[in-house]
Amino acid sequence: MPETAALPAELTSYVGRGREGAEVRELLGGSRLVTLTGPGGVGKTRLAVRVAADVASSVADGVVFAELAEVRDSTLVANLVADRLGLHGRPGVAPARLVVEHLRPLSALLVLDNCEHVVDACAEFVGTLLADCPRVVVLATSRQSLAVPGEQVLPVPPLPAADAVRLFRERAARLWPEAVTDTPDTERVLAELCARLDGLPLAIELAAARIRSLSPRQIADRLADRLGLLKSGLPGAPERQQTLRSAIDWSHELCSPAEKAVWARTSVFAGSFDLDAAAFVAGLPPDEVLELVDGLLDKSVLVRRQDDDVVRYQQLESLREYGQERLEASGERERVARRHADWFDRLAARAEAEWVSGRQRRWIVDLTRDHANLRAALDWSLSTPDGAGVALRITARPLEYWVLRGLVGEAKGWLTRALAAAPPGHPDRGRALCVCALYTLWLGDVDGAERLLAEAEAVGGDPVLAARILHVRSFATMLTVRPGSAEMAAATCAAFREHGLVREELHPLFIHGVSVAYRTGDLAAAHASLRRMRDLVGEDELFYRAMSLFGEAIVEVEFGDAAAATRAATEALRLDLRLGDQQGRAYRLDTLAWIADRAGEHGRAATLFGVAATQWERIGTAPEFAVGIPHGTHIASTRAALGEARFAKAFTAGRGMSEDDGVRFALDVGASSPKRPSPISSREHEVAKLVAEGLTSREIAAALVISQRTVETHIQHILTKLGFGNRAQIAAWVARQE
Repeated sequence: MPETAALPAELTSYVGRGREGAEVRELLGGSRLVTLTGPGGVGKTRLAVRVAADVASSVADGVVFAELAEVRDSTLVANLVADRLGLHGRPGVAPARLVVEHLRPLSALLVLDNCEHVVDACAEFVGTLLADCPRVVVLATSRQSLAVPGEQVLPVPPLPAADAVRLFRERAARLWPEAVTDTPDTERVLAELCARLDGLPLAIELAAARIRSLSPRQIADRLADRLGLLKSGLPGAPERQQTLRSAIDWSHELCSPAEKAVWARTSVFAGSFDLDAAAFVAGLPPDEVLELVDGLLDKSVLVRRQDDDVVRYQQLESLREYGQERLEASGERERVARRHADWFDRLAARAEAEWVSGRQRRWIVDLTRDHANLRAALDWSLSTPDGAGVALRITARPLEYWVLRGLVGEAKGWLTRALAAAPPGHPDRGRALCVCALYTLWLGDVDGAERLLAEAEAVGGDPVLAARILHVRSFATMLTVRPGSAEMAAATCAAFREHGLVREELHPLFIHGVSVAYRTGDLAAAHASLRRMRDLVGEDELFYRAMSLFGEAIVEVEFGDAAAATRAATEALRLDLRLGDQQGRAYRLDTLAWIADRAGEHGRAATLFGVAATQWERIGTAPEFAVGIPHGTHIASTRAALGEARFAKAFTAGRGMSEDDGVRFALDVGASSPKRPSPISSREHEVAKLVAEGLTSREIAAALVISQRTVETHIQHILTKLGFGNRAQIAAWVARQE
C-alpha cells in the first residue's frame, strides 16, 4: 500500500482496552463491517488504530487508513479513499468505482475514521465496496452506525475505573512527574475525578493537563462545579457527551481571552497547520501567536506534530468542533474563513512562483501536508458569492502539483465549479479556462478541451492569454497526431519568451522537441528545444528536467541511439522517484519498454509493458491516447516477436509486480545480460515456471507427479532463496530469466 495509507503514529502510551481490542479482532474475523460507536472523545479512533496495527501482519494486502474528518463534502468520501490508495482519476469512472476496481482482487482492511458527519455517503460507499470486493473488510468509527446490512456495531464504553486512573496518572506524569503522590487519599480523589469525567479518555487528558497548576483535588472540585453549571449545555445529547462538553468548557475557561480567540480562529483549519498560517488567520503577529500556541499546547487544546524539520499543530476533532461553535458565536466566522482562504491562495501563488527553483520538492511536501486545507479553502470560496476567484487561482496554480499528485480529476472538478460561479469578466477567468482545458486533455477529452479554449478565446485582448490558448492547442494537436503541433509550439515558446515567462515556456518546448522530430526528422532542432528546457530550470528542478529527458528518450529510441534513449529514460525515472511523480512514472516505464523492444529484448519489453499498464491505470490515462504512436508501434512489434502466448505470460508477470518491484525491474538495465548461476535448483526451476504460468499448487503437483506438500515446500524454498514474498514475484523473475 502507498505511504498515504499508513496508520497514524501513536504519540502517547496506550492504556487499557485489552478486552475491547480482543472483541474487535474477533468481530473482524467473522464480519466484513465492524463499526465502533460512541460519543466524541471516548477513544474510538485510538482503539481502531491499535487493532489495525495488531492485525496488519495477517492482512495479505495491508491496511488502508482514511481520516474522514477533513472531508466536509460528502461527495468526496470516495475521492479521499482513492487518494489514500494512491489512485488517480480516470475519465468517465466515478471515484467509488475506481476504488472498487482496485480493491476487488485484494485482501485488505480499510479503516474509515470519523464517519458521522458523512454517514449516508459512507454507508453507500461501504455497501458498494462490500458487495463488489469479497476479501475487503471495513473497520469504521462513528458516533452512529452506518446501517449497512451485515454491520457489526460495537459501542466503545468509557474506560473502567482502574484504567481511567492509570491514564490520568500517565498523562499527568509526563507534565509533572511528582504531582501525583501514592497515598490512599490520592487514589480516592483520582477515582472520584475520573468517575466525574465518566471515564472518557479525552476528558481525562484535558483534566490531566491542569496538573502543573492544580492538584488532583482542586481539579476534581473545579470540575464538579462546572459539571453542575453546564449539565444541560447540550440539549438532547447523551449524558457522556454533555460531560465531555463540560470538560472542554472548563478547559476553555482556563484559557486567557487571547488564547480563546486563537483556539476559535485556528478551528477553521482542516487537518494540521504551521505557525505562520496560524498567525495570518488569527490576525496577530507571529511572536504573539507563538506564545499563545504554547499556552494552548500546554492545555492540550492543540497537538504538536513533527513533520521532518517542521512543527505543525492540530486540534482534536471534538475541540475543533467546539472552537467552530465559539467562532460562530463571536461573529468572526466569515472574516476568519476568508483569511484562511486568502492564506492558501497566497501559498499556492508562492508555490507557483518558486516552482522551478530549488524549493520545488519542498513545495510538493508543503502542499501535500496542506491538501485538506486547500480543499477547505476551495469549499468556502465556492460557497461565498465573491469567493470564486480564490478557487480559480488555487486549482490553476501550480498545475504541476495537481498533475504529479494524480489529482487532475479533482482539480478539474473544483475548477469547473469555480468557472461556473465566477462572473464572466473575472480577471483570472481566461487563464483558468486554459488550465481547465489542460486538465481536460490529460483526462483524454479533446472535444471538451476545445470547448474551453473557444470560451477562453471569447475573453480576448491579452497576448499572454493568446499564447496560453495556443499552447493547449499545440498539445492537443500532438496528442491527436495531427499536423501543425511543432509550428504552434514554436510560436508559443516565442510568445512566452517575449514576455519573460520562463515556466510557461517549458512544456511548449517539450511539445516542440518531440513534434519536430516526428514531423520533420530534424533531430538537431529537437535536441535544442529539450536542452533549452534543462538550461532554463537548472540542476535543482526535477519536474521539467524529467520531462525533457523523457523527450530525449522518445527522440532517441525512434530516430537515434537506443543506448542514449536508455540513459535518458532511466535518469528521468529516477527523478520521478525523487519527486513522487506518479504520472511521469507511467510515461518513463512505457518508454523503457519501447527501448527494450528496439534492442531486441522482447521478453523484457513485454514485462515492462505489463508494469507500465498498472501505472497507466493508476493515473487514469490510457497509453493509446498519451503516447499513441510509439506505444502502439512497439507493443505490436513485441507481440509479433514473442507470439501471443509468450507475450501474455511476460506481460502478466509485469502486471503482477508490486509498484516497487516494477520500478526495480525497469531500472535493472542489465536484466537481459548473460545470466549468473541460478540460486535455485533445476527442480525448483520447473516449479517456478509452472507458477509463472498461473498453475495452483495442486495443478503443479499433478503435472510433476509429486505431492502438493512437496510443491509447497519447493515454492517456499524459491521464495526464501530469491528473497520474495509472493507468487507474482516468482512469475516476474521467471519472465526476466527467459
